[in-house]
Amino acid sequence: MDMTIKLWSESAAFPLLTTLTLIPLLAALAVWRFKTAEMALRIGFAATLANMALSIYLLMVFDTGNFAIQLAEQFQLAGLSYSVGVDGANILFIPLTALLTLLTLVYTLITRHATDRLFIASVLVYECVLMGAFTALNVLQFWLWCVLELLPVIVLTLCAGTGQYRQRAIRYVLQYWVSGLLMTLCGFLLLAFGLIDSEHNLTFDWLTLKQNSVYLHDETLIFILLFYGFAIRMPLFPFHGWLPVLAEQGTVASAFVFLVGLKLGVYAVIRFILPMIPGVAEQWANFVLILGLLSVFYGAILALMQINIRRLLAFAVISHTGMLIIGVFCFNDYGLEGTLLLSVSYGLATAGMLFSSGLIYERTRTSFLPRLGGLFDSHAHLAFLFMISALTTMVMPGTPGFDAAHLLIEGVIEEDGWLIAIGILIGNVLAAAFLLWAFQRIFFATPKRAYHPAHSKQHPVRTERIIAGIICTALIGTGFYTTPWLNFIDQEAVAMHEQYPVHGAPQSAPMLAPDSDDTLEKDDTP
Repeated sequence: MDMTIKLWSESAAFPLLTTLTLIPLLAALAVWRFKTAEMALRIGFAATLANMALSIYLLMVFDTGNFAIQLAEQFQLAGLSYSVGVDGANILFIPLTALLTLLTLVYTLITRHATDRLFIASVLVYECVLMGAFTALNVLQFWLWCVLELLPVIVLTLCAGTGQYRQRAIRYVLQYWVSGLLMTLCGFLLLAFGLIDSEHNLTFDWLTLKQNSVYLHDETLIFILLFYGFAIRMPLFPFHGWLPVLAEQGTVASAFVFLVGLKLGVYAVIRFILPMIPGVAEQWANFVLILGLLSVFYGAILALMQINIRRLLAFAVISHTGMLIIGVFCFNDYGLEGTLLLSVSYGLATAGMLFSSGLIYERTRTSFLPRLGGLFDSHAHLAFLFMISALTTMVMPGTPGFDAAHLLIEGVIEEDGWLIAIGILIGNVLAAAFLLWAFQRIFFATPKRAYHPAHSKQHPVRTERIIAGIICTALIGTGFYTTPWLNFIDQEAVAMHEQYPVHGAPQSAPMLAPDSDDTLEKDDTP
């Protein structure tokens, strides 16, 4: 199935994707210009509300029955190519980013960050970067957005982090991310220069590279370079060392975008590895399967050993990443649909648990589980938020994670058999164990140590309930009715399955081959 391109003028009244990227960037510049925190917060809310409305408009104009790059914008300026578009692979990540950016600014009304212009501007810049990266259809353009992502991560951690070793955390991030970015750049350069023999000029356009991938050389090296870079970004075991450190030392308020950004690695594999070099991806599937299983169990077991809720959630993300990457390398539409929907569900659910633990930190000034306990009576809404988010992460019925995990497991059974599927389910049982244990320790257990709130400020409970209500409504609402969300990604999953050299080939083709003698007779016939 060939992919077509539909320009933005065919569906929308204006270049929607560029607008989604520019609004938070312009808002960040305006926030930095105005000196008052109140005006900065108003500008931030106006920008995030506008982007939320535009994201809903994006879902409305997207044609779910058409396998195409939609709302595309393409032009060249000073020899540089700019190309953006949406399809089933990235359409759901855009409203997720917009929603969680808005909730983060609501969160700032509760914390001290509401008066910090640098923090608000950094969150808006991060939204701009993620919007640009998720919509980029030029490999070099995507890489540049990933480089720019380092700026808000560093600023948010150093200026708004709550740990005592934030500089060490940044060194960890730079060590891992810079090596991953260099690997990714080398892989993209090999992709672009590999088309020299195909009578094409040097280009970094994703669709051109995809359509001419048969001319590529050194495909195995390209796979290793790209997968290594994306594995760091997911993160996948054993490339995960930076995440627990950064989660512990950083700020909870910025973690939501960071968690959406973690899904950028899974998305990059789906966008830039599978369509470009599907044959090599199939050859390396067993290796990736082993890494995925190791991540599932390593992350779950390490999460059970944590006493810091932030580190626990970081290892939970590593465990979930292993499950997602196994679904990607199922090479069937079930696995890909389940992975995309589960990525969005995990992003929203983990953000819900981080918001809940962050709001508790604002009350108690601690993230250590032994110092917490007995908070259910006074913080029932936060307990409800944590539990609904945890149930989604445990893929319980009635949550969006259930249908997504069901599809993913079907894809795993079809490709790898029951043993691998059972292994994933055992890992999910371990996830249920550490999440329920954390819930019990925070809200019901008797604290082993006394804690004293750092201040007696009256917290705006109504604002906390707004955050809890929005996230829980989104999780429960999509959980009971996932069909519309699956419609967005169905065409992409089916079409990608058909493009795999081995798994996409008709299984009955060898059975229809004629005998060799008959073939010779037909060949000799004039």
